[in-house]
Amino acid sequence: MTDHYYGNETGTFRVSRRKADSHHMPASHFHSTYEIYYLMSGKREFFIRDTTLSINEGEVVIIAPNVLHRTTNAKQPKHERLIINMHEQLFSADDSHKEALKPLFERDYVVVNASLRDRLSIESVARAILEEMLEQGPGFELFAQTLAVQLLIICCRHVKLSPMEPQASLTPMHDRISEIVRFINEHYMEDLSLHSLADRFYISPYHLSRSFKEVTGFTFVEYVNSVRIKEAIKLLRGSAMKVNLIARKVGFGSVTHFGRVFKSVTGNAPKYYRKIGSYG
Repeated sequence: MTDHYYGNETGTFRVSRRKADSHHMPASHFHSTYEIYYLMSGKREFFIRDTTLSINEGEVVIIAPNVLHRTTNAKQPKHERLIINMHEQLFSADDSHKEALKPLFERDYVVVNASLRDRLSIESVARAILEEMLEQGPGFELFAQTLAVQLLIICCRHVKLSPMEPQASLTPMHDRISEIVRFINEHYMEDLSLHSLADRFYISPYHLSRSFKEVTGFTFVEYVNSVRIKEAIKLLRGSAMKVNLIARKVGFGSVTHFGRVFKSVTGNAPKYYRKIGSYG
């Protein structure tokens, strides 16, 4: 496995390149930045919100902030990918990006399957970003950020020309798990357990547990906790509601358990998000 990583101190810009025989994302994954995932070689499966996508070499997936997702191995797990995480505040100083990048603000994610000409442009910009990260000459971070914006514009131009079509489910099992995921997304505040959902959807707990992990990349508990924590972050940033009330509102029985899960999922205590939210 080959890795190259750069991240600035504020967490608003990160670049990660990986070449590996196999890789499953190890943790629940949502963040406040846009994510550009460029698959340079190989094939991967993406689970985003409640859909599993098959991504091929040369394709780009752009995911909006705070959209829960994870990648898993396809039948041939060997792959190389470039991931760029970038906060919207870096796109432009005067909001001029709003129109140029409009497709990004209309969807949770876009998948770009570009023409050969556009793929060559994407490859050229991606390699230039990697070169800046490796050489780190004067102004390299700003230069890489401007290249990342160019990459986004190329992708959005292609999306406008070829609107994303819904992708068919890979198997009936993917359909069933997607249905269960949608139920969790809508009922996360309720008392959810593996056995209760297995009964509701007429599936054995063992089969549900195994299939859920295979399709989504998450264990059942990981996914439920991640959805609850994502909703809690929204409330911490956008309301003055007390933390113990937020814990109950998103489905946790105790504030202690909420705090422990919150720290394991995000790496921060709940107060961190209250501090950077609207209510100080």
